[in-house]
Amino acid sequence: MHAARAMRGIVFRELTKFLHQYGRLASAVVRPALWLVVFAAGMQNLFGVSPIEPYNTYIPYQVYIVPGLLGIVLLFNGMQSSLSLVYDREVGTMRLLLTAPLPRWYLLLCKLIAGTLLSIVQCYAFLAVAHMMGISIPWSGWLYMLPALLISGLMLGSIGLLLSIAVRQLENFAGTMNFVIFPMFFLSSALYPLWRLRESGASYLYVLSNGNPFTHAVELVRYAAYGKFNGTALLVVIGTAIVCFLLAARAYDPQRGFIRRRARP
Repeated sequence: MHAARAMRGIVFRELTKFLHQYGRLASAVVRPALWLVVFAAGMQNLFGVSPIEPYNTYIPYQVYIVPGLLGIVLLFNGMQSSLSLVYDREVGTMRLLLTAPLPRWYLLLCKLIAGTLLSIVQCYAFLAVAHMMGISIPWSGWLYMLPALLISGLMLGSIGLLLSIAVRQLENFAGTMNFVIFPMFFLSSALYPLWRLRESGASYLYVLSNGNPFTHAVELVRYAAYGKFNGTALLVVIGTAIVCFLLAARAYDPQRGFIRRRARP
């Protein structure tokens, strides 16, 4: 019961913060919507239809890009969650949270789940906007995507949790965006199919994109949107989420992580 109360309290706190930050939902919806309107319209003639291999399912590029933009929502929100951890650490809220009489890994997991739930809310808000614009996926895909969005959100949130260890001040978050978020974003299949890179001879970009965990998160969501299953993407996403979360939990341990190192004179 004590663990359940902690989970409810942390999730409620994140929801309350979100409801008081009106620009956060607006930016989460406007950013991918802008990509959908500008980028998809300009690239439709170039890409035409794109396959979901190996199921021989061909979809228009404007529809193909929607799951990729959902991944962008998850990516940016996961990084914003790390920004909130940096802020909480500066004002002392994080220290109070981690001194609660519960395992530290569980408190971090509660924080991770709360951020993921907010990401999912923003994803479905964007789906509603895309549907009103006449670009949407099948209605059944809204349900099929839910587990994929949850797993992908946990993975990206775990990466953000790990990054929060290295980001000591809010001012350093811009560097995180330049060196982590944007490379993960552009070296992925969010905006264009990877087979185009392979056909154009950009082999090194194709290899880098295939090694990007965000690519597998996007593909997991994309396949789920059409009732398909991508086992490789699922294994990569789950494995990355577990490794990043365990590393973050270890780093937040005062006996082994960054707290003890910072306390040294």
